[in-house]
Amino acid sequence: MHRSPLMIAAGVLVLTVSSVVVVRYVHTYASPAAAGTPPASVQTVADGPPAVPVDPAQQQRFQAATELVSKAGGNLAMIVRDRTTGVEWRAGGVARPFRASSTVKLAIAANLLERSRSGEIKLDPTARRNLADMLETSSDRAADALWDRYGRETMVPWLQQRYGMAGLEFSPGALRRWNNLRCVPDDLLHLVTYLLDHAVPADRDYLTAAMRRTGAVQHWGVWAAGAPNQPGVANGWTLATDGNVKHWVTHSIGFAGPDGRYAVVVMYDQPGGGTLDAGVHTVSDVVATVFGATTPADVTVPGRATGR
Repeated sequence: MHRSPLMIAAGVLVLTVSSVVVVRYVHTYASPAAAGTPPASVQTVADGPPAVPVDPAQQQRFQAATELVSKAGGNLAMIVRDRTTGVEWRAGGVARPFRASSTVKLAIAANLLERSRSGEIKLDPTARRNLADMLETSSDRAADALWDRYGRETMVPWLQQRYGMAGLEFSPGALRRWNNLRCVPDDLLHLVTYLLDHAVPADRDYLTAAMRRTGAVQHWGVWAAGAPNQPGVANGWTLATDGNVKHWVTHSIGFAGPDGRYAVVVMYDQPGGGTLDAGVHTVSDVVATVFGATTPADVTVPGRATGR
């Protein structure tokens, strides 16, 4: 039996570049009051020590990953959550908002599956193909078609409330399209956790299977946890412009470990002058370091013309 390297203590471990803070984490989702009504999300964090000491080998991996985060130019943030114990490891600017980029496609997919199951919408063969393409190759064309057909910006309140993505919002002054949404890393952590812990089993199984069999264009980021950890990914990458400065955004979310034990979020805004190759490898090497996989990680860098 494969034993994952991420065997951490009960409670929550939060590492920053300069300090170690231990908290106890509780996250609950209320049930919908009625069909079609998104429930509220409640998060509580209280001080408290872990039940047992953190595994020294894992702590060393976390420290090594923290050092990689601190050395990365621009803004890099990462959260790993052990769904079994509730333990979390955090590094970098986890409180700042980032462009969500194509990571939001996973939330759109979950939304459409749930609405179809309730009878609110119908997913015909064309929509099903677009859904599969959006998850497998991160197809922008498919995401545009689904966004336009099934509600556009009216999806956003559902994503905010149903999946705990309270910080999800459109970038100021931008067109109200899926590719102009921004969020904080916790929003994506809540999304992944919801899908793994609270989604209807058939929807969860569909989404996790799709994330595990993604095309080569998404074989980086959480994928770098390594085949023994059976990772599933949803990545986002784009050449963004902020303050007249172009810079690459490379994000990766998903899960790794037995039964998807670890929810993982990595968001990276490079400074101007960075490259897509550098962003992909930086994000991937941090993930590989946390999971004890080989570095530099053996990953596929997507083409510059892909992603949004």
